[in-house]
Amino acid sequence: MFLHWVFLFYKMKATALTPEDYNSYYKGYIDLVEDVSLLTALENGKEQFRNLLDLIPEDKLVFAYAPEKWTIAEALLHIIDTERIFQYRAMRFSRLDATPLPGFEQDDYVPVSGANKRTKQSLLQEFLDVRASTTSLFAYLSDEQLKFRGSASNSPMSTAAAGFVLCGHQEHHSKIIMNRYL
Repeated sequence: MFLHWVFLFYKMKATALTPEDYNSYYKGYIDLVEDVSLLTALENGKEQFRNLLDLIPEDKLVFAYAPEKWTIAEALLHIIDTERIFQYRAMRFSRLDATPLPGFEQDDYVPVSGANKRTKQSLLQEFLDVRASTTSLFAYLSDEQLKFRGSASNSPMSTAAAGFVLCGHQEHHSKIIMNRYL
């Protein structure tokens, strides 16, 4: 446990990122992350996800606030899917893999995700499993590896930026759920 605390203390903060670390498209997500270390942001996000699910009645998981909008369950699973994708990008970048990575079409994922057949507990458990894996990846990267850059969606991105983007992406969708669904 002490080792984990040390990692939380020294890792890079979002404010240390430069415009060269990510495409400007992601700035809105990164700006949503508190000025804390990446591992602290991941830990805070884990607790925020738990708290958000506590507010959602089980029977409201399949609620969409407007036609053609995702349900709460679909939005939650989208957060998890996106974390997996950005975690994978970060792992590749941290290993100096120069192979350009393609983008992904989020709207293609949702209809086949099966999200609306899921329970809150199953979504929470999957999120916690994925977040534990994400945290483990970032906890053991050096400051140098966090600065390594790769290419995804035809844009450069640093390893650290991939982590902060997934944190900000979660915050973005959590706000939408709170403001439009609950």
